[in-house]
Amino acid sequence: MKKILLLSDTHSYLDEKILKYCKSVDEVWHAGDVGDIQIIDKINELKPVKGVYGNIDNHEIRKVLPLDCKFKCEEINVWITHIGGYPNRYTKRIKDELKSNHVDLLIFGHSHILKIIFDKKFDLLHINPGAIGKHGFHKKRTMVRFEINKNKIENLEIIEFDR
Repeated sequence: MKKILLLSDTHSYLDEKILKYCKSVDEVWHAGDVGDIQIIDKINELKPVKGVYGNIDNHEIRKVLPLDCKFKCEEINVWITHIGGYPNRYTKRIKDELKSNHVDLLIFGHSHILKIIFDKKFDLLHINPGAIGKHGFHKKRTMVRFEINKNKIENLEIIEFDR
């Protein structure tokens, strides 16, 4: 079993509250718009980080993080990318890939809107953790903590902070 903290859209912001949650998991996954490479470095000092770059991220971040991060966690096929739409409204790139490759957990950032949706068409769980940084229109800062136990995604928890 692995405990995961999923965050996105830090936009160069990281505080002790976020770091406290990082310490409580096995891995931290970041769905892009990091803002400053030091964010990844600080989290990496505590726990391993998997993630992708977002549309605001510079060349320094793009050297370290890919556009797409695809991997297996326990028995779950995971795909993290920053921009991709939502179930029934995926971008063409995402939809084409989903038609030929099975994904169990599809993670996007970008919108700053927390959404957790089961996609019946592609038989996958879609998560956008919202934005944990302070930059943007969102009223709450959010991230998601969950566990992967073999082929199950369990104990999903939404973590909210005021801006």
